Amino acid sequence: MATLISVSPKASTWAVSSEILEHDLVFDRGPEAEAAARALAERYARAGRSAEVKIYLRGGALAGRFLHEAYARGPARMAFA
Repeated sequence: MATLISVSPKASTWAVSSEILEHDLVFDRGPEAEAAARALAERYARAGRSAEVKIYLRGGALAGRFLHEAYARGPARMAFA
């Protein structure tokens, strides 16, 4: 099962939350919070553990979801057909 990392509004700021964090990470802007969440998920994937990032809008709706699969042997490379 993938580690869940969520980005959601918190008053006038944005929070990155996860069971892997001792405290929420708080940012002034949503894009900053999303970038931090995706970077954290990528670090977990490189360490061999899958992570999922869920991003929520101010109204509570799910805006996006990104799965960072665990790397078996280094980062996967994209192939174009």
